[in-house]
Amino acid sequence: MIRKVRAVPGLNTVFSAVLIVFFASISALQAQQAQSPGAQPTQAQQQPEQPSSSPEASQEETETSKVKARNYKKWSFNVGGGASLTNGATKTFVRGGGGVAAAGAARNFSKYFGLRVDFQFDNLPLRNQTLQLAQAPGATSHVYSFLFDPIINIPVSPNWGGYIVFGGSYYRRTGKLDSSTAIPGSACGGFFTWWGTCYAGSLPLNGNFLSSSMNQFGENFGGGITRKIRPNMDLYVEFRYLHGKGDGTTTDLRPITIGVRW
Repeated sequence: MIRKVRAVPGLNTVFSAVLIVFFASISALQAQQAQSPGAQPTQAQQQPEQPSSSPEASQEETETSKVKARNYKKWSFNVGGGASLTNGATKTFVRGGGGVAAAGAARNFSKYFGLRVDFQFDNLPLRNQTLQLAQAPGATSHVYSFLFDPIINIPVSPNWGGYIVFGGSYYRRTGKLDSSTAIPGSACGGFFTWWGTCYAGSLPLNGNFLSSSMNQFGENFGGGITRKIRPNMDLYVEFRYLHGKGDGTTTDLRPITIGVRW
């Protein structure tokens, strides 16, 4: 049979060509399989290193983003001083320009809103005609104020800002006359009514009208302008309206304060 196949003209040549193509295909397939494992490390080496995604790194990035997101201080403090203008019945007996000392602290809940508590001392210098009404050569008078306010901050620029405060207040007004020639039991004038020592329309018979003290509740509101002078410190100018009422009289002041806030 083989002899008969070999005897067919040209068949020998075709059979040889088929064998050559078959063995060439096998060699090419083996070469491709041998090259593919070596190519994988090359591609892996060309890929850039990926950043670590460990839980610790993610936690640090989260904490950093939280710190950056809060662009305000949780707590701020202020101290200042100035002078007061007067109003209402207080203006009748007290001259303006009495000294002011103030200090406060604020708890900020956002860049724009917080709660502020202030303590303020206002000196109330009596007018000369008031001393004549009191029949006294001299006197001292002042107010201690406790102010409880929401505060609304108004950022205008990186260096300038403003704020508004309003809320309830407690006032402790005290005073003392050096002496007085007023007669106990005599009718009270307008001063002693405001002074807070008038009972049933007359001065107390025991003569206890030289010193006075009273507690009043009321309100306050105002605002200020701030100017940054250091990265963590502002200079501020503040104007407020203070009004207290109690014991049949009122206390009305308009303090102007200059100070620093940090």
